[in-house]
Amino acid sequence: MLEALLRYINTWWIHESVLGQAYTDCVNKTKPSNSKSALMPFLNKVIEGDCIESLKKLPDASVDMIFADPPYFMQTEGVLLRSNGEKFAGIDDDWDKFADYEEYDAFTNAWLKECKRVLTPNGSIWVIGAFQNIYRVGYIMQNLGFWILNDVIWSKPNAVPNFGGTRFQNSHETMLWCTKDQKSKYTFNYKTMKEVNGGKQHKSVWDIGICIGSERIKGADGKKAHPTQKPEQLLYKVILSSTKPGDVVLDPFFGTGTTGAMAKRLGRNFIGLDNSLEYISVAEKRISEEVVQLDHLSKLELEVKPPRVSMLTLIETGKLEVGEELFDKKGNSICSLAATGYVVDETEELSIHKMSAKSLKLANNNGWDYFFVFRDGKLKPINDFRYEYEEEQSNEAI
Repeated sequence: MLEALLRYINTWWIHESVLGQAYTDCVNKTKPSNSKSALMPFLNKVIEGDCIESLKKLPDASVDMIFADPPYFMQTEGVLLRSNGEKFAGIDDDWDKFADYEEYDAFTNAWLKECKRVLTPNGSIWVIGAFQNIYRVGYIMQNLGFWILNDVIWSKPNAVPNFGGTRFQNSHETMLWCTKDQKSKYTFNYKTMKEVNGGKQHKSVWDIGICIGSERIKGADGKKAHPTQKPEQLLYKVILSSTKPGDVVLDPFFGTGTTGAMAKRLGRNFIGLDNSLEYISVAEKRISEEVVQLDHLSKLELEVKPPRVSMLTLIETGKLEVGEELFDKKGNSICSLAATGYVVDETEELSIHKMSAKSLKLANNNGWDYFFVFRDGKLKPINDFRYEYEEEQSNEAI
């Protein structure tokens, strides 16, 4: 069944109605809303036209996540030269030009207002910017009622130098991650991102190089197809951290389609908006060549809640024995198992959670992740027994 799903997704479309109700229920736990159904004609397509007018075509509360890379209003003047005398190709496109801050703010307010309308109640939005615009964007977002969860710093190890030597090298951009309002029950795949970060809690500073080499898309003339193409790793983390399989990811400034490519790779749907037919052509070709890569991370297998099985149940079914010693991961004996399902040390009887916290000198701790028992001469996590019990119960039911 998984192979069939992969073959279908790799044709580009990931429509929930076509994938089947079983897949939909697994991913979303609920039936698609009327807004979701009305969104079907736009899924996995790039809409050509003004972003604000295109946003108005989308139904209310229909999009699960938005990534927006709007014009920064860079306001660069004069010619910048590299150290070898060559001209530096900065941002000189019409889409980044505004008469003044008043015009830029009105534009920002308009597209953000539409984004808030199309975002689901529990959806989230990421907006990236630099020092030229991010503070104005953040101010407008808060005025519109968005709730800021994090400001994530994209730190660039290979950032463009300050050629004139007149300022610090500008080596980062800021992403504001926000919910529709303060009460939103947003998606954050904490365990998945911890795994991505080598088993450590992921921080809000991301070291990712700017888009260079084979990843940088170029035109027939050998020049950059888009001046501000974002690296795939950046969008991979954004989408992986805050969406579920089958979710709809909207990018109102689609460019060369990095958001769409990473959404497809991770098994999510996308909608792109852009007013440049040249960019759209590049993006569509790129996404058509992208391959879905479903793995334990993209499927959020780490986020699945563990089975609700008690220590007492494990004793009653013979998986654990009364009086059996429990150890930490280093093999140190900490306590033994009581007939009540609690554990005892030299002084008191506690739950596995309180006993593990006591051993670690913490206020709280998850005992399922802390304790081990010996089986066949090796330490085995007691947590494994919960899954074994659940699997046995499932097999008996079948």
